[in-house]
Amino acid sequence: MSDRDLQSIVDELAERLRRSVAIDDPAIRLLAASRHFGDEDAVRVSSVMNRSVGPEIVDRVLAQGIARWVAPGVVDVEGALPRLCAPVRCNGMLLGYLWLIDEDGTFTDHEVTSAGEAAASAGAMLLRRLLLHERSKARQEGILRELVSGDLAVRAQAIEDLRAEQLFGDESTCFTVLAVHGPASDATAAPREVAFEAAVEDGIRAITDDVALMAANRSRAWILLVQRVPPSRGLVEAVAERITARFRRLGDENGRPVFGLGGTVASLGEVVTSYRQALLATRAALLLPGTGAVARWGELGPYELLLKLPAEDLLDASSVPALAAVEREDTHDVLIASLTDFFDHGGNIQRAADSLRIHRTTLYQRLKRIEQITGCSLDSGDDRLMLHLGLKLRMIAAAYREHPGR
Repeated sequence: MSDRDLQSIVDELAERLRRSVAIDDPAIRLLAASRHFGDEDAVRVSSVMNRSVGPEIVDRVLAQGIARWVAPGVVDVEGALPRLCAPVRCNGMLLGYLWLIDEDGTFTDHEVTSAGEAAASAGAMLLRRLLLHERSKARQEGILRELVSGDLAVRAQAIEDLRAEQLFGDESTCFTVLAVHGPASDATAAPREVAFEAAVEDGIRAITDDVALMAANRSRAWILLVQRVPPSRGLVEAVAERITARFRRLGDENGRPVFGLGGTVASLGEVVTSYRQALLATRAALLLPGTGAVARWGELGPYELLLKLPAEDLLDASSVPALAAVEREDTHDVLIASLTDFFDHGGNIQRAADSLRIHRTTLYQRLKRIEQITGCSLDSGDDRLMLHLGLKLRMIAAAYREHPGR
């Protein structure tokens, strides 16, 4: 089905009734609209111009319970003229809404019947389009999963299959993976998973000038950005913000997905590298404070190496005898914190002391005490490296223990 088919239903009904007609999807995003007949209001104009209306209007409209309607009814909400809403359904599935506007909210039986018949025709068309979309989407997701397979032959076939789809031109030579991890599931896991996938799909709509393909599985998804240039920070943040906002509206107002951005690669054969980097960056966003909602590969410092370790090996490596000795002697819980700040500030005594809000002499004394306990010298590069990496490993290990399974 083409949009022109849906448009013909809208135009024919509008001309017959001499009223403005529109069809929205279930999220109140415009699919088709007729010309105006002088009955439009600000909401109608905004919908036509922006392909959607403001979230406050959407909330008021959906609060009327229209998602459960099976027959046309009148919707009258603050900020908009009254409307006849005919649910667009096929085989019981809600596929959208057909709208007529009237200043007084009065509609004749003929208008109600005609709207219902047009909604039924639109439902059949939208269901066919949905089935075609789902079939295409399933094929693309299958190819994407094979594109990051551990089997080189499978990846090679996926590259051929993806090129055969002709989704992007030869000028698109930048490939970047953005991984998304939804909040932990609970008793409401099923609807939350549906909300998560819908949110990721909505986030892709922020990408207008290039190609974005997605694969989703329960509370995890990844998006392949196919562009002429590497994605800007602004674009990535716009996608992340849109996914987060949509997820909160659909699933959990307090939930917040996290994002990991892999490095940009120059060929489809290298996408697996960006994919693995994106997953590790997402793990950093989940486990480590201060990485922000979008963790970017190339900006994670030593964690890019440490997070490659299997969780079991990392937990074993985090048991550093020298730091365990400090912890046993650290009766006031200040020595580990002081050593951490010292390293985080590049060994600069004054900046570390300022961060800890202590005098530099006090910091010198604490560091001397650490040397005495550990037998290490902070003038030794090897000793510094061992202690610094040990602190990083302990931080990751603590996060793993707090959030097992991540």
